[in-house]
Amino acid sequence: MLNFVLCDDNLAIADKLEKILETIFSKNKYDGKVVFKSDNPNDILQYVDLNDVDVLMLDINLKSNKSGLDLAEEVRKKKKNAYIIFTTGHLEYAMMAYKYKTFDYLPKPITPDRLEITINRLFEDANAINKTYLKIDNKNTLIDENEIEYIKRDGMKLVFHTSNCDYDIYSSFNKFQDKLPDTYIRCHKSYIANLNQIKEVEPSSSTITFKDNNTCGIGPKYKKEFMEVLKNYGIF
Repeated sequence: MLNFVLCDDNLAIADKLEKILETIFSKNKYDGKVVFKSDNPNDILQYVDLNDVDVLMLDINLKSNKSGLDLAEEVRKKKKNAYIIFTTGHLEYAMMAYKYKTFDYLPKPITPDRLEITINRLFEDANAINKTYLKIDNKNTLIDENEIEYIKRDGMKLVFHTSNCDYDIYSSFNKFQDKLPDTYIRCHKSYIANLNQIKEVEPSSSTITFKDNNTCGIGPKYKKEFMEVLKNYGIF
């Protein structure tokens, strides 16, 4: 069981967050529970002192003499291994938040889909599931390598596409190609494909179809080598 504690200056938001979490727990059969919530950081600290707490979801701007960052600093002295997730509508706090061994940072308004992605990662980590994550930026954004279908170059950005959502950063293929596992193959000047996520390849039209039915092309420059890799991998 993972015990969740919520702190938000607006209790209506905390109540809504609790309901979304309960839906995620039920849907995924996770052993989790919201055990306490408050708009008062001192109440949170008192609860943490006396109870087992595994995950804290903290609003940064608490409209109090303590911010969520202050609260996290004090919690870290008592619960070194607790997961801390920050929520805020103020993006300028993002870099400061990661100082406190933050598991994730969720911009408000928090959507159920975005929260579910975070909770999935959290339970995978807590249950020590053998997964490899790719760190894509200096905010410690981590993506399960197996869930990425393809990486797309879009101007100055890279888009990491998964079946749940897209993550985009300002970067280049050169910075990531050496970090990727062998199942990631360049198939086009603008695409790197994850062989584990390919559903179908149509050589005549040079088209790759992924498991979520998204597609990308195979560039003439990369086609011969890419098709050889597919044969060796047993896909084609």
